[in-house]
Amino acid sequence: MKICKGLAIILFAVWCGTGTISAAEGPDAHGKDPVYPIAQGAVRAEIGSTAPLFVLDGVVGQEFKKISLSDYRGRWVVLFFYPGDFTFVCPTEITGFNAALDEFGKASADVLAVSADSKFSHLAWLNSDALGKIGYPLLSDFTKQTARAYGVLDENTGAARRGLFIIDPAGVIQYQVVHGDKVGRSVEETLRVLVALQTEELCPLNWKPGASTIRPKK
Repeated sequence: MKICKGLAIILFAVWCGTGTISAAEGPDAHGKDPVYPIAQGAVRAEIGSTAPLFVLDGVVGQEFKKISLSDYRGRWVVLFFYPGDFTFVCPTEITGFNAALDEFGKASADVLAVSADSKFSHLAWLNSDALGKIGYPLLSDFTKQTARAYGVLDENTGAARRGLFIIDPAGVIQYQVVHGDKVGRSVEETLRVLVALQTEELCPLNWKPGASTIRPKK
């Protein structure tokens, strides 16, 4: 019996590494949240690879909605993970990206935020008046499989690290940054890199929108 259980665990681990991501759909007949494979994606999120697809529960305004990354195909996506609701640095990022939504919109980009908190925690946080009105989805990666697929899950704490990804309209990761939890990200830098990527040209050190790009002589 122990051998069978061990074999089952190994087979399950192999299956989990095939590049599919799972997300909570809803309670089954036993009251448990089942998981299901979403779609083929990259085994590891890295530059030039297809962004791992996901379908996650999220809060949009005051409503629960299913959010699928595939729905954003044809648009640029700024996807960022944060450690948790009701924390200290995270609300500065949530509200900071929200304040820049018009700028992201001008760049044909949508913003998505993800943590391992439940959708109910997201809603309670939004209702606490700590954030104000947020114009983009807060997604719940309660199974932690999306954070793991993107390589930003802290396996010790079960929380997502501060990871940010810029995904192009074809669904390919063009930029990623992951760093320590104590330091918030820069909205200005995210916008700068986003616009630089959209030029499809060579952008030198400290390049800013409107500045000259490098055009090699033919």
